[in-house]
Formats: sequence, structure tokens, C-alpha cells
Amino acid sequence: MGKYTPMMEQYLGIKEQYKDCILLYRLGDFYEMFFEDALTASKVLEIALTGRDCGQEERAPMCGVPFHAVDNYISRLIENGYKVAICEQLEDPSAAKGIVKRDVVRVITPGTIIDQNMLDEKSNNYLACIYVDKGFGLSYVDISTGDLYVTENISLSDFSVSNENKYSLLKEEISKINPSEVISNTVTENDFIDSMITTVNVPSYAECKAIILKHFNVISLDSFGMSDNNNAVYSLALLINYLNQTQKTSLEHINKLHFYNMGEYLYLDSSTRKNLELIETVRGKKGQGTLYNVLDYTQTAMGGRLLKKWIEEPLKNLNNINNRLDAVEELYNNVMISNNIKESLKSIYDIERLISRIVYGNCNGRDLNALKQSVYGLPDLKIEISELSSQLFKNIYERLDTLNDIYELIDNSIVEEPPIAIKEGGIIKSGYNSELDEIREITIHGKNWISELQSKEREETGIKNLKIGYTKIFGYYLEVTKSYLNLVPDYYIRKQTLANCERYVTPELKEMEAKILNADELMIKLEYELFLKIRQQIKEQVNRIQETAYNIAVVDVLNSLSIAAVKNNYTRPSMNSKGYIKIIEGRHPVIEKIMKNEIFVPNDTYIDNKEHRMSIITGPNMAGKSTYMRQVALIALLSHIGSFIPAKEAEICVLDKIFTRVGASDDLSQGQSTFMVEMSEVSNILNNATENSLLILDEIGRGTSTYDGLSIAWSVVEYITKKIKAKTLFATHYHELSELESKLKSVKNYRILIKETDDKIIFLRKIAEGSVDRSYGIQVANLAGLPGDVIARAKEILTQLDESDINKPFAKKKKDRITDNFQVSLFNEDRIENSKNKEYKELTDSIKNIDINNVTPVKAFTLLNELIDKARHI
Repeated sequence: MGKYTPMMEQYLGIKEQYKDCILLYRLGDFYEMFFEDALTASKVLEIALTGRDCGQEERAPMCGVPFHAVDNYISRLIENGYKVAICEQLEDPSAAKGIVKRDVVRVITPGTIIDQNMLDEKSNNYLACIYVDKGFGLSYVDISTGDLYVTENISLSDFSVSNENKYSLLKEEISKINPSEVISNTVTENDFIDSMITTVNVPSYAECKAIILKHFNVISLDSFGMSDNNNAVYSLALLINYLNQTQKTSLEHINKLHFYNMGEYLYLDSSTRKNLELIETVRGKKGQGTLYNVLDYTQTAMGGRLLKKWIEEPLKNLNNINNRLDAVEELYNNVMISNNIKESLKSIYDIERLISRIVYGNCNGRDLNALKQSVYGLPDLKIEISELSSQLFKNIYERLDTLNDIYELIDNSIVEEPPIAIKEGGIIKSGYNSELDEIREITIHGKNWISELQSKEREETGIKNLKIGYTKIFGYYLEVTKSYLNLVPDYYIRKQTLANCERYVTPELKEMEAKILNADELMIKLEYELFLKIRQQIKEQVNRIQETAYNIAVVDVLNSLSIAAVKNNYTRPSMNSKGYIKIIEGRHPVIEKIMKNEIFVPNDTYIDNKEHRMSIITGPNMAGKSTYMRQVALIALLSHIGSFIPAKEAEICVLDKIFTRVGASDDLSQGQSTFMVEMSEVSNILNNATENSLLILDEIGRGTSTYDGLSIAWSVVEYITKKIKAKTLFATHYHELSELESKLKSVKNYRILIKETDDKIIFLRKIAEGSVDRSYGIQVANLAGLPGDVIARAKEILTQLDESDINKPFAKKKKDRITDNFQVSLFNEDRIENSKNKEYKELTDSIKNIDINNVTPVKAFTLLNELIDKARHI
């Protein structure tokens, strides 16, 4: 077997260092791929597979893509889970001796994308690093914006972590940040991560510490609050090291570290985020149907990303929550200022990602002009903010840098419509640099001279169609068609013969050509050098620009929340630390938004940490139990992010966690049935909830037999009320659980009101005190359109089951039970007078006091149900 060609030897040597990547090897105007990379890429990219002589008997498989369109191809490779190494020519091929020097200048992975065309503008793209050793450290970064976060162990003292699932907290945090890529010192227990995982070697602690200190150019970790956080140090160092190895360029925009503790935020596990449909619907779709979509009136990409972060990380600090609410309220009450701010924000591009590209060195003149346009409106924005007096806006006003110097620098230097390329000239304004102006004058004068020479030669020679042209190979020439060759003067020097003409030069033309071409080359070179200096000047102000970008994002989010409040008729919640939630006429923010032809029926809620900790809610399917419970959770969550809420009024206590268990599905990949998933979720809640938590539990125990399910539900209610003492909304079909109201003083019964007519039901969507004593499954099935024969047979079977008293262990004695046919004789005066119980008289008095002329239909049904409930309990 012969040796490989020198070029292929170079390729294989570079490929050896990047075995896990698709290597894009620059050859002229193309990026080529060879061998296995070519076989893979040709299928993924759907491009032709060819071959190239490589010094072996068989040609090397090869495919390639044009350099000017490479971003689209890289994007497709990344989307299909591949890493891409970009190998560039490091010297001018015309000046190279032997093989052109080449090397990898950057490795692109799912977590290190900076190209805007490959990113969702209102979503972060995180690269995460997990370090596991007894505890764990977690760091994650969006290199397109420079955002960097680090945490460690995530407040283990606040949670119960079993040996079997010691990574549950890490799993939840990873689920929240949803990274595109993860690196780790181990993959043993990381099967829960859907992202691409890369295992990395771990340097010593001293080396890790040195990596961090060098990157941030500091002498101590104390300023970050990380001095004693070993796992965090390992995680952050591995992350920075990975970035240095893959990006091979400046990371100056990653200059701030946010070291946080999960205890700072209201805890939401992955099930809760999914069930409440905060960012995505339960079907994984973004947009309509999510809380984010309801609140998103942001005008900038930066604001959109920050709004998502606020939704996923609600605050727990009462003062910070009220500061946000104060700011939103001020904009809510000043619609004109809010509209002016909105208009100012519309002209602002994604400054965070613009400055990142500037730092990376892959921006062009259009990017700088986008930054200039973004900066242009900042003085007006600052004037609008100066009219606001809430503390948050005062702070923003003081910190908001209008970046006038950045605007002037770009405005003075970059032409209004620069080309995309930065090495072909035409990018720097006249008047910015005197040397460039002189060279440019030479080229302009020279080209004018050429035009004048053409006119002069036509007149002197009599060759009417003589013209002067130019090609890169032959330079300037005089072109004469063959019909005029007899008029060509002797001093013309033949340069090229074509089919229908001859091309000539003159000593005078050659001399001017040298001046013009030299000036053109000098001008392009100088423009490129000036552009790099301008870029460097802006790069040196990265901290200022990033700070301004963040303040703009905060203003955008606060204004978005105020616009949502105005458009959706929200009100400001009153936050308290007294442990109770009181909501008057609360509504579901998402459902009421997507309802078109119906009016959303509001409901009240009261729950506290004393006598009213748990509400047991009964009622048929589709009546609105889940919607009601979700809306309470969403109203509480909105309050904690500093948003107004869909309610007439509300008082919301500060919570530490919100848990929801609504619906379940199989997880067959993990060998878990629907019921197993349900029990796992309940277990997580019971192990981690506290008396300051809000629990939303829907149909616990439905995945197994009636007796088993009812037993589990009963026991869960007792455990929560007696041991955890969390505020809980508990929806169930087991109406037997309503007996717990008399057994547990902190339990209250509620039901969803319905209207029954001719064996059919109408959902009133209203919550009222009391409970239902039977299910309505057959009626709901009828509404769903089951065949009449099926419905009729179901009724027969139900009658037989009722007679067998299937739920006897949990039923009252028949002599103490009131059947559906029981009717109180309300107006039997003798019975009232002879009764030792005053309840009959109170019942009739309630009826007599009803003002029938001032009762709405919905209120009438409510009153009727209340009266029936009182009668049944006499």
C-alpha cells in the first residue's frame, strides 16, 4: 500500500485530533469532507458523493459544500446531532511554499452555536456542565449572549433525596434549563438527559481553580461566592476548558458569573412546568396555549428570553416581588409612557448576540449598523424611564448607558449599506480616514482618466467603437473590432487575439494600470484594517454594552407584563407572608385567552395554613375541576414573577414550591405504567412538599382498582393534612372522600355545579361549597357521543352495581344516608315547631329571604344547590 498524498496526509493528521467531529476541510472555494465523514455528510446533507485521488489504489470518498453557503450545511449537521470542526487555510495559497498551512479554527456543537440563523431569537441555547462527586456542581452558558450560571447541590437540605434517586434534583434543574448539549465527568447516572453528552477528563482542583481565575482575570473566587464550593469550581472549570478547546477564540463576552442557589426561587418541578404549560404545551408545542404566549408582548429578542427565565424562575423574596409589581403597576397606570417605551424598543436589535459576534470576530458592517440603530433610540428610552418613580425604574435609569460614543464611532465610519464581505472594500465612509481618502481619490481619478483616454483614442484614431476594458488576468486593454484594424496606430501593442477583435495596450495605459491596481489593493487592505480597529474599539466596551442590553431586556419584560395586564383585564395581587391565598373571581389566563365564543366563568378561592388547608373538589369529568385548580396555581405563579393576575382581586402568600399532579402517561422506555408514573409523581410531592407549598392533585388513585385507588387517595389526604400541612387542592371522583371534612378539621368540601335536565347535565363551571354524592360518568359519555345502546346498557349495569353497594366499606350506614329521591317537606309547620333542631326553620328562612327579582340564573343554580345540600344534612 502506497503513501497518502501530502494533502491527504495533512487532512488525516488534523482529523485524528477531531475524531468525534465532521471535519470541513477548506480547499479553495469549498469545504471538502473525505472518507467516513463524506459518506455520512452526503446522506445527511443530500449532496453528491464523489472521489479524489489520495495516493491509494482506491479513490477517497469525497463531498463538498461552497464556503459562502456553509452555514446552512453546518446547521443541518448540528440538527442531526453531529459536531463540526472548521478547518481553514492559514496562509495565502499564492504565497505558500508546498502544502498550504491549515488547522481547525473552531468546533461547532449544539451548545456552541452563535449563528443567528440557527437559533431561536427568543430562546437561550445553553451548554451545560455536570460535575458529580457525592454531591454535584452544575454550570451552564449561552455563548451567543454571554450568560453564565453556576450552582451546587441545589439546597439539598430543602429536599429529601433517596439513594436510589440522588440525581432527582439535578434532573429537575437540567429539565428547567433544557440545554442543547451537556458535558460531564461521568455518564453513569445521566440517562435522564436528552441532550448530546460529552464525557471530559477532570484536571486537579488547583488546575480548575487556575482556569477560572485566568478566564475572569481575578486573584480570588471569593467575589463570586465560590471559595468553598468545590463541585461548582470543578463544573465551571470544565465548562470554560471545553469552550477554550472548541472555540479557539476570545471569550471576553463571558465575563460575568451568576452563582445562585435554587432556594432563591419558587421551586417548580418538571411535571409542574409541563402540566401548567408555561413555555410549551403538554404536546410539546410552543406558542398558543402557553402562559408565555399570553404574557409575551416583548419587542426585543433579549426581552423575550428574559421573560421565559422569569416565568421559569419565580421569586420568593417578598421585597423583590413587590418591586416588580410596583414597576408593572406604574406602567399599567401610564399607558402613554408604556406605548412610547414599546415604540422605542421596536428599533432595537438583539444587542446581546450582536456583541457576542463582535467579540468572536465574525461580525460584518451590517452587524455594526444594527448595533448603531439599536443605540440610536436609547436617549429617548431613557427620557421615558425618567418619568417613572418606582424603585426598579430608578435603578434602571441610573444604570442605562446610552452608548453615545458607540453610535458616533459607527455612524462616522461605516457606510449606510455595507457589503456582507469585509475583505472586498466598500465598507468605510469617506472622510473617516485621510489616508484611505487619498488612496480612494487615486482610484477615482484613475478610473476617470481611463474614461477620458477612451474618448481621446476614439477621436485621434477614428475608431468609433474602440473601448477600454479590464480583466483580472490581462488587466486594462484597448479593444478594436476587426473591421477597424486598418486604423490601429503603430504604438498599440497587441496583447490578445479574439474571434472578432484584437486587444492592445499602450505604455501610457500600462503605467496608469499599475497605479490604479496598486491603489485598489491598498484601499481594500486599509479598509479591512480600519474595520478591525473599529471592531476592536467596540469589543473593548463589551461590559458596558452587555449591561445596557440587560437593562433594556428588563424594561421590555416589565412593559410586556403591563401590556398583558391592560389587554387581559388583570389586577395587581396583594402579596403576604401570612400563609393564605384568597382569590376573588379568578380566571385561567391561557384558557380565557383562547376561548372565542364563550365567556370564562370566574371562581373564588380561599385556602390557608390553618383551618382551611385542603379543598376536596368533586364533580364530573369535563366540569372544570382541572381548569380551576390549574388557574389557582397559575395565579400564584404569576404573582411570584411580579405579574398582574386574572382576577378581580387576590391576596397571595409567598410560597416555596408549587407541585402539580394532573393526568399521567406511560413511560414504557423506563418500564413504568400509567399508575407507576402517577405514584412516582405523588411520592416526589409527598417527600418534598412543605407547609409553605401549594399542591395541585387531580384524581389520585384512578390508575388501579376502586378499593385500592380510594384507599390510596384517602391516605394521601390524611398524610398531607396531618404531616405536611401544605395548601392543597385535591380533585377526585371518589365522592366518599367528602367524609373527611367531618374527620379532619383542615379539610373543606367543594363541588363543581351542574344542572341536570332529562338525564342530561349542563356544566355551570362554578365552584361551590359542599360535595357531590354520585358520579356522572354516563352522562359525560353521552355528551361525548357514545352510541345510545352503550349508554342504555351502562345505566342497567350501574343500577346493578349500586344495588350490590360496591363501595360499602366506605359508605355510611343506609339508615344514615340520604338517597337522591329524598325530599324535605320544607313548609310543614308542625314539623318545624315540634323539631328540637332549628335547622328546618333556618332553611325556610333562607328561602323566604331570597329576592327572586335580583338573582341571576347562575346564582339561582348556586342557591338551589346550597339549599339541597342543607336539606340533605338536616
